Amino acid sequence: MACPPFSSRIIADVGISMGDEGKGRLIKEVIDELKESTGDPAPVSTVIKINGGANSGHTAGGFKLNLIPSAVIDPSVPCLAIGSGVVADPRKFWWEIRYIEQRGINFLPRLLIDERVQFSDLSHRLLDLAWEDYRANLLDDPPRGSTARGISPAYCDETGQWQIFFNVFKGEREAFERKLSQRFDRALRTIEHVCRVSPETWDGFFEKLTEAEKRSNSETIEAGIFPPEEFDFTRFKGDAPFTLNIELLVEIYWRAGVALVEHIGDVRQSIIASLAEGKYVIGEFGQSYWLDKRQGFSPNLTASHTYTPEFFNSAGIPIQPIHTIGLCKAYDTKVGTHLFLTQMPETHPLARKLFAIEYGTSTGRQRMVGWFDAVEKADTLRYGGFQDMMLNKLDALSYSDNWQGGELLICNAYRGTDGAIYKTVPRDDTLRATLEPVYLQLPGWSEDISQVRRFADLPANAQRYIAVCLKSVTDLAYEKNPPPSTGLPNLRYIGVGPDPSQIIKDVPQTEELIRLA
Repeated sequence: MACPPFSSRIIADVGISMGDEGKGRLIKEVIDELKESTGDPAPVSTVIKINGGANSGHTAGGFKLNLIPSAVIDPSVPCLAIGSGVVADPRKFWWEIRYIEQRGINFLPRLLIDERVQFSDLSHRLLDLAWEDYRANLLDDPPRGSTARGISPAYCDETGQWQIFFNVFKGEREAFERKLSQRFDRALRTIEHVCRVSPETWDGFFEKLTEAEKRSNSETIEAGIFPPEEFDFTRFKGDAPFTLNIELLVEIYWRAGVALVEHIGDVRQSIIASLAEGKYVIGEFGQSYWLDKRQGFSPNLTASHTYTPEFFNSAGIPIQPIHTIGLCKAYDTKVGTHLFLTQMPETHPLARKLFAIEYGTSTGRQRMVGWFDAVEKADTLRYGGFQDMMLNKLDALSYSDNWQGGELLICNAYRGTDGAIYKTVPRDDTLRATLEPVYLQLPGWSEDISQVRRFADLPANAQRYIAVCLKSVTDLAYEKNPPPSTGLPNLRYIGVGPDPSQIIKDVPQTEELIRLA
């Protein structure tokens, strides 16, 4: 019942819903499967972070990571690359590097940062907060729910032709100081005169960033890796509102960047050489299809491209066959201010149970929880495409805690105010906001499935729930058009807990699951 072999030596790890699907855990599973199927103890030469920045959190082997690829926990992978589609703060690299090394992993020699990775800094984080303040106070709009990691403003520098690339650290300090000073000047003028932030709010930005980073880096502080002062942003304020200590910022960023110079190079050539040697390359994506800046719904988007095509832009190699694995949970979550059609009421007993485990890896924010939306995932399959799926957190649906009985719902259509049925996601967000979900109802199960490792050992109701989820996605995706020549996607893995071992791999083929449904 094992899935067919991977169809390409290039593999993409992508989210097919609204993010937070557990993409980080997939990397090690794929590497282990390739070791077993090929007999090669080191079949993967490169795992490359494709997009985003420190706003996309992954958990792998107990590590909470933002910039570093999740394969850091597997020493058989010789190259952990950062693609040119990423924006990165060099200080953040060091926060993660020291955290990882303190846990006994020799990581730094494997790091390769593409010289075209965009350098991000404090100016972007301040702009992130300022634009949120502008939306709330001057436009009276709801906030976007930004992570305040400065990602959108950093990508604005790309579209505005103000990029500073990581190869700047290979040059002279004077050139870096000039570019960084100009960047801070633009940011400060925008914050004061366009966003019209008050002096009191300006001061609060630094307190907010300090609090957030001390919380995020609490483990490294407690372990004595960095002192608390390392994450104190108030030291960067100038003597007057809307001024900064530019001299200190230049010194700190230059020192952090120059220390990475021997790890800054050409990712393109490294990946092409790896493929020529017959090795595998895995692309690790942040966020998900519905947060893509072109495919999703503004303003609740990320600022990068989050799906398979971006692999080739970020890695800098020609378009060629790629094997895509789409990840989702057995239920849905969202974080921020998204329209959430299948959201559960906060008082629902399953919602109360899920709230205890659903927090953002990067920010610690409480996620909203909802029923499985097959319509969203079907559109991702139809327009984005994937050969395999992974369904995570099935174990969370077992009756326990507040959730002691009741039916599970799967959304397989939307209904408009006029009674019209929609089996695809409308691209008009105004229309989408008027829709109501149409649900299938399935019985739940009381068994604890966290120790199950064979599909046949799952409760019958859990097996059927999985089958109906997959059938709903494939039926909707190909209701009007036949599936591609590659056939229907396979459900390759089922996650039944957070540990790497808590995965079911012997999932029946899609046709058999459809019959079960």
